[in-house]
Amino acid sequence: QVQLVESGGRSVQAGGSLRLSCAASGRTFSSYAMGWFRQAPGKEREFVARIVWTNGLTIYTDSVKGRFTISRGDANNTVYLQMNSLKPEDTAAYYCAAQSRLAAFRQEYDYWGQGTQVFVSS
Repeated sequence: QVQLVESGGRSVQAGGSLRLSCAASGRTFSSYAMGWFRQAPGKEREFVARIVWTNGLTIYTDSVKGRFTISRGDANNTVYLQMNSLKPEDTAAYYCAAQSRLAAFRQEYDYWGQGTQVFVSS
């Protein structure tokens, strides 16, 4: 089994910054890409950002473009989400997810973390 553990979530004022981390551990897993998702209270989970390990290709949802940056650690088992210019509407539980090449073909993710809470006050 692969474990994903997120960290870095906390309360912050609007306009502030946070850096979320996601560390993967467990059995060997050929991860093709890693993604970040978020779920606000009473809302469905939504895609935030994704990075492909091999070429570093990134993609973001429109609402975070220019403010959030997804990046990978040197060991390729860690992914980060740098969040700048935070807004109250960014308040949510943030989850990282790992995607194999097969799962990518199916637009699915294989493993999910437990989430880390971000609260942005106005």
